Amino acid sequence: MRFISSLALTLLAGLPLLSAPLHAQTFREAKQDLVKLYRSQPAVTTFYCGCDIDYQGKKMSPDLASCGYEPRKQAKRAARIEWEHVVPAWEFGHQLQCWQAGGRKNCEKASPEFNKMEGDMHNLFPAIGEVNGDRANYRFSDWNGKPDQYGQCQMLVDFKDRRVQPPKGPVRGQIARAYLYMSQQYGLRLAAQQRKLFEAWDRQYPAEGWECERNRRIGKLQGNTNPFIEKQCQ
Repeated sequence: MRFISSLALTLLAGLPLLSAPLHAQTFREAKQDLVKLYRSQPAVTTFYCGCDIDYQGKKMSPDLASCGYEPRKQAKRAARIEWEHVVPAWEFGHQLQCWQAGGRKNCEKASPEFNKMEGDMHNLFPAIGEVNGDRANYRFSDWNGKPDQYGQCQMLVDFKDRRVQPPKGPVRGQIARAYLYMSQQYGLRLAAQQRKLFEAWDRQYPAEGWECERNRRIGKLQGNTNPFIEKQCQ
């Protein structure tokens, strides 16, 4: 009887836990996985501005001429790709005890909860470095402003009022579904006005094409999909 019980436990130990992520990746590990994912889809462009992406080994860089991008101020940073947290690390981290005790670096050292959120690939997108830096942790909005900061890129940053107007089109839907996912997955609180905006963008710009495929592939890598994308791709 003991032998049978031991055998059963051994067999069960070898079975995957279907409800658990394949791995709890850090931000660094998530970026490495995402580079591989995006390399397999060379036609995919940068988030926000839609520039082609060049690959040299593990390095990604934007082809600024392909989308008419003109640096606003930081040409060096504009020449590289950075992984943008659509929901900024500050937004999901600043209320945690680890952040109060020492900011983002302390959370990365001390909080598995923060590391899980920081490394969640459903919230990470390849963006031009300068745009990623300028966006900072500003809220998304739409005030019918005229984009004129980055050449032909339709991104607009209002530094005075700490808000960002993203380009009209599919990117707004992707932003919305990233926020709605993070809110549901981690209990992130959204102001009523923000939630209303994201729900409107979600309806206006439904998921399709690469967004559906990306969601499916991240599901295999991370162990879970974004349900707000999933329901629109079936």
